Amino acid sequence: MARVDVPLIGNGDDATAVRALNTLRANVIPPLAAKLPDAEVAVTGETAGTHDFNQTMKQRAPLVFAFVLGLAFLLLLLTFRSVVIPLKAIILNLLSVGAAYGILVWIFQDGHLQGLLGFHSNGAVVTWLPLFLFTVLFGLSMDYHVFILSRVREAVDSGMSTDDAVRHGITITAGVVTSAALVMVGVFSLFGSLSSLELKQAGVGLAAAVLIDATIVRAVLLPSTMKLLGEWNWYLPRFLQRLPEARVEAPPVREPL
Repeated sequence: MARVDVPLIGNGDDATAVRALNTLRANVIPPLAAKLPDAEVAVTGETAGTHDFNQTMKQRAPLVFAFVLGLAFLLLLLTFRSVVIPLKAIILNLLSVGAAYGILVWIFQDGHLQGLLGFHSNGAVVTWLPLFLFTVLFGLSMDYHVFILSRVREAVDSGMSTDDAVRHGITITAGVVTSAALVMVGVFSLFGSLSSLELKQAGVGLAAAVLIDATIVRAVLLPSTMKLLGEWNWYLPRFLQRLPEARVEAPPVREPL
């Protein structure tokens, strides 16, 4: 076994270093490897590891997005017997995730609030963070969403109109949602105070996204869109009527009179 150290230009993970890595792999190594037919040649190091990890994340991210969104759509479809509810939930949850991405880019990639948060921007967001934030935030957002919609659906099933049910559901869940959001924002904000840039980015992104999701998305966008859609919230095509029904909670037991 032989190890050959080859210095590359660039700072290790910028475009210049990646071009040098590609040149090494495409133009330098193949002629040498051809002279050693029984040898296995691989390139390692910081630049190669970062580049290969980034490429893997780009290739696998669509699969993760498709799996999470598809499973969420199916579960909400079976739970609430509607195609509108899962579509709206996915759109609203993606808004929360998109807001988190925008905040991360504005702060850590563009270099704003460096003095306030106590960091020096390296001009990038850590590679693993977008996919990590998507999975975590989508789960948290769906938790809020199902909790609120369950109360709304219960009110509709009890005979309320959709408008009254939305008002009722938002009112009785506001305290719980707000309290849970404040706890999570406080916990995530602690990560934002750490010296590690990766953990700081994760903490700030999670805290900002949960705050936006629990206020603007759940308290404003969710009830307003449900009120605008009215009875269309519960639309289910006839060919889907045979789907099994999955309840989030068991129906209340009625005492005999």
